[in-house]
Amino acid sequence: MTATAIPETYRNAVVAHIMIDGAAGAIDFYARAFGAEELFRIEGPGGRIVHAEVKIHGSAIMLGDAEGPLFGAPTTVGSTTVGLHVFVDDVDALAERATVAGAELLQAPADQFHGDRTAILRDPYGHVWVFLTHLEDLTLEEVARRAEERFSA
Repeated sequence: MTATAIPETYRNAVVAHIMIDGAAGAIDFYARAFGAEELFRIEGPGGRIVHAEVKIHGSAIMLGDAEGPLFGAPTTVGSTTVGLHVFVDDVDALAERATVAGAELLQAPADQFHGDRTAILRDPYGHVWVFLTHLEDLTLEEVARRAEERFSA
């Protein structure tokens, strides 16, 4: 099976990524309050959530503990606690274009355990943007296995 650069789930969408302390509690609240369905979660050291996704009335959002191993960021990043995820055809070209335009490169494009090539940038207004190019289709079990290897080292 050949992976497409932009998975159908995320095509034509900017996906919010809420970076907060207490992500597990937030997932429970969103389920009770909004009927959110938890799609999956990846736990890191100390039980913190590295990454999780929930669906609220058909719309996916991402969330995790802000000071976890993925971002290593404080609860407030710039002026926001939300990162914006966008899948693109060529993350390397996008990262270069964005830095030339004045974005701050927080993480250079790199292949990640979750099967995407990812770059993280901050715009001049304080918002964090996560741009991704999908490289390989993985099962949730394979992503969890790779996450365990990545974050237990």
